[in-house]
Amino acid sequence: MRPSRRTLLTAATATAAAVTAVPTTVTADAHAGLETGFDHLSADGYALLGGQKTGIVTNPTGITPDARHIVDVMHADPRVNLTAVFGPEHGFRGTAQAGGSEGRYDDPATGLPVYDTYLKSGQPLADIFTASGVDTVVFDIQDVGARFYTYIWTLYDCMEAARLAGKRVVVLDRPNPVTGRTAQGPVLHREFASFVGRQPIAQAHGMTVGELARLFNAEFLGTPVALDVVPMTGWRRSRFYDAWGLPWVPPSPNMPTPDTALVYSGTCLFEGTNLSEGRGTTRPFELLGAEGIDARWAAAADGLALPGVRFREAYFAPAFSKFQGRTVGGVQIHVHDRAAYDPVRTGIGLLVTAKKVWSGFAWRSDDWIDKLTGSARVRTMIDAGAGPDEVVGAWQDELAAFRRVREEFLLYS
Repeated sequence: MRPSRRTLLTAATATAAAVTAVPTTVTADAHAGLETGFDHLSADGYALLGGQKTGIVTNPTGITPDARHIVDVMHADPRVNLTAVFGPEHGFRGTAQAGGSEGRYDDPATGLPVYDTYLKSGQPLADIFTASGVDTVVFDIQDVGARFYTYIWTLYDCMEAARLAGKRVVVLDRPNPVTGRTAQGPVLHREFASFVGRQPIAQAHGMTVGELARLFNAEFLGTPVALDVVPMTGWRRSRFYDAWGLPWVPPSPNMPTPDTALVYSGTCLFEGTNLSEGRGTTRPFELLGAEGIDARWAAAADGLALPGVRFREAYFAPAFSKFQGRTVGGVQIHVHDRAAYDPVRTGIGLLVTAKKVWSGFAWRSDDWIDKLTGSARVRTMIDAGAGPDEVVGAWQDELAAFRRVREEFLLYS
């Protein structure tokens, strides 16, 4: 039996007592020299929030290096006037599945009002900020580096709404778990804007949320919001998440490990098809398949000789989502060289080969693939028989232009 949201949230009450029993100034442990934005905010005695009624946009990933939630820590600290929490998709405590949220409630652990931001933007979200009574909106959520992961657009919407409501925004930076070496993939065309892509950035943007906030404010908001980014120290763009020794908290129910994040910016494209993207398995976005697919797909994908990755013939039965309870065939992705691996090229190669070897292949009827890729180009080119190199080559000019814009807003080497 699945526990209710109330049961899961009530379980957090025991945490609050533990939080009040420990020092409330957070100092980062030895995590390969990395200190997050929150580490710096707390080490400075929350001076940046002094005299401000503060609300936080966060989820279960907003934690200290010793795995305490920052809301619990800040609520217990008399130096912070924390008055509200704002929950994104999946909710503040993370109990909702994809496409859901926790709604409006009072957090049992802290008593703070939790407001639902999911699918709210513009003036309606500004009205929520006004009703909450906060002066400053803090954002602290772990991103995974993909344009269609909705938390970065929650950030964008909150920045726009805060400007409308006359509020200030403070972004606490965290690592991009799949590195920030470069941007990859197609750039969104504005006519395809949605909550999985509000503005023209690359599919794998190669930026942190703090860097994105700076870009959003300068390039896309029109009138900037009052913005402070609290940067990390010690982060290196070339290093993956596990190099830092930080605890991994799933940012969403189907992002269980950093390995998931590594492939996600490519294999999430299968949400736009009738194949399973592995939801309902222990390896979402690493397992892909459908009824009627056999070993030919893995062989065809391996035949592309894509860098850093191999494909295993795999069979699985999703516990929910597409093909629930039915055995499907497909592939499991095995990345053996993360530095060489290109997740977006890999995703395109898998789409091309799936369509070639399986006669049942189809795009979702709402052309969701166009929202994910940012235009109709990927879908129409693959339908016309284009190979991976041709598809990837088609977006190189716009990607180069985005990379030039991106450079101005990077904070780390």
